Amino acid sequence: MTIARSVLGDIPTNALGVTYMHEHLIIDSRIVENEFKHIWLPSTEAAASEASLCYEVGVRTLVDCMPMGSGGDIRKLVEVSKNSEINIIASTGMHTRKYYESDDAILQMNADELSEKFIEDIQIGSKNTSHKAGIIKVASMDEKLSTKEKDLFEAAAIAHNQTGAPILTHCEHGEGAIEQIELFHKLGISLDNVTISHTDKVDDYGYHYEILSSGVFVEFDQSLRQFEDLTPKSASLTCALLEAGFSDQIMFGTDGARRTLWSTLNGTPGLAWLYSGWSKVLINLGVTQKDLDKFFIGNPSKALQFKEIKNVF
Repeated sequence: MTIARSVLGDIPTNALGVTYMHEHLIIDSRIVENEFKHIWLPSTEAAASEASLCYEVGVRTLVDCMPMGSGGDIRKLVEVSKNSEINIIASTGMHTRKYYESDDAILQMNADELSEKFIEDIQIGSKNTSHKAGIIKVASMDEKLSTKEKDLFEAAAIAHNQTGAPILTHCEHGEGAIEQIELFHKLGISLDNVTISHTDKVDDYGYHYEILSSGVFVEFDQSLRQFEDLTPKSASLTCALLEAGFSDQIMFGTDGARRTLWSTLNGTPGLAWLYSGWSKVLINLGVTQKDLDKFFIGNPSKALQFKEIKNVF
């Protein structure tokens, strides 16, 4: 039996159900409150209410992609999960530099030190709790990775090899995916353990054909920002890639950090719309229910599974 790791414990991957692969339910730090107020999401009550609306339309699992230390809070995610009945998978790892104080120790850590932190979050518990992370989040800012980013990706590779935890990446502006993939390949990571986020910010079929040909999963998350478009670019891109034979590698999320997207914060269209509304957009363009089940259920169950660790003596 394969498992995924939620904040409330391990669950069989076949029990994940409809899954959103890139969410931000809690973002709470001094930096965010002072400098990025539009994505400040400190309230467990608001998060549980928004998650409950997702549950009502059939969603059962949310992957929270804000690592601890950059505004993520596993204690709050536990509360949100209990109050909404939604499975929540938390992230270890590291986001972009702007979310950390300049004197934060994590900015000075090398690959081995970072990997030790990630492994602790996955195997022992995060933030001095027994609640564990279930995915490793890493990020890069440009097409060419910096030395620090290379250390981060190496740390993720070490942690993956020692824990079996899946890896998810942030591509700033959707760019840099090919460079991330090439680095993971050099680090010896099987690319079916990697999910690349945000690439549908780049409306380029050839770029995505190259990404998916590597064997990684992609997570498209621009739907809520295109919900009023007559022909949403991300929907057209999805259909083109589906026709090219990549149905087993495409997944969706909202990347819904902005307060203006949450129904419970008087925003629109609400996180629930990804499954209740975007699905209809895709159906109207010829996507089948079988395809939707892959995007929302089958593919996430594979992308989130912990791989067996084989000890070599």
